[in-house]
Amino acid sequence: MKGTLPRQGTSRKPGPPHKQSTSRKPSAPRKPATPRTTNTSRRPSRRAVVLFTGVCLALAALVATGVTMLRHDRTSEVASLDGHPVTRDELLFHMRRLAPTVQNELRNKYHLWGAIDWNAKAGDKTALQRLETRALDEIWRDKTTLILAKEQGLIDSVDYADFLAGVAKENQSRADAIAAGQTVYGVAQFSPEEYYTHRLTELTTSLKKRLSADVGKPLWVTDADVRHAFDADRNAWSANATTYRYSELVVPVPAGASSDYAARLQRRVAAAGRLAAVAPGESGAKLTTGTYDGSGSTGLNAHDQDLMAVLGTLAPGQISAPVTGTGQITYYELDSKKVDEDKAFADYRQRIRQSLLEEKFNKFLQRRVKSSDIEVNTSAVDAINAKDVQQ
Repeated sequence: MKGTLPRQGTSRKPGPPHKQSTSRKPSAPRKPATPRTTNTSRRPSRRAVVLFTGVCLALAALVATGVTMLRHDRTSEVASLDGHPVTRDELLFHMRRLAPTVQNELRNKYHLWGAIDWNAKAGDKTALQRLETRALDEIWRDKTTLILAKEQGLIDSVDYADFLAGVAKENQSRADAIAAGQTVYGVAQFSPEEYYTHRLTELTTSLKKRLSADVGKPLWVTDADVRHAFDADRNAWSANATTYRYSELVVPVPAGASSDYAARLQRRVAAAGRLAAVAPGESGAKLTTGTYDGSGSTGLNAHDQDLMAVLGTLAPGQISAPVTGTGQITYYELDSKKVDEDKAFADYRQRIRQSLLEEKFNKFLQRRVKSSDIEVNTSAVDAINAKDVQQ
């Protein structure tokens, strides 16, 4: 221990006891002592040796730990995207998150019933292989989004371990705020799956905003782009600025009517070609006319929504398919349709811009994924089994 070992060259052996002289003669003067020479090439002290040895051992342990961690990282890495590792735990996270969706898709596509056997074939692959492929495709897209977010300075890391640390930090922050009596919006505690969706949505929104903010940005949408999209599909963008004039024929179904009453009525309507020509021949039929303003000034109740769903598919002069209700059958005929294009464009241009931005972002992301350097350790992926997913 420090201070317990004497420094080299400082300890001396004790000499023999000094006898008192019995001679009365004056003693002869002593010769001056010969000065001792100092050896400048002393050996290192024992304490220095101990300290040096300790440092070496510590460094050796640190190197061994680093090698072990590096070896662990390499063995846990199952894929990479542009040099960013995808760990086994990360892949399993996505597989478990997507398992319910893939199960439903497999049931619908292959008419499977009951619990999914992940080891059973679904087409030319097992269900587990399809889940792995789906999870990796999700990782390529999502991790590319995270890499873009890092390039834009929105986050510091795209690694899965840092994501988990972020979940813990967010939950602790919310717990501290609740304990302090502060208002916390949303859930009190995120599950990893909930936080993943929340975080990815926030980052995607921020990316769209940043990458479309100025001229020259990859997602920039011009006014000309918006106008072109409007002109290319005016019907899709004109509902809120369209005025419909229509006729409505309500025909009560007679008590005890035969099972083919509706079919015979349909034939009479088709033959007449106009609802006004059908009404006089149907007992108790009621014919009315009306105007529907698509801007929503008449309300957004269920009747208006149903009416819009019917009128929006008709051209002037056309009669709708029969709408069957309790004890009655209703037909609609579109008499005229007028579109205020200036109002339509004003009402919809922000939606059109957002739609074009979404489309540009998806294509931009697809190109980025396609040009990425993707590597997959197939043996490591194949080592994942159904039990790993179900844990």
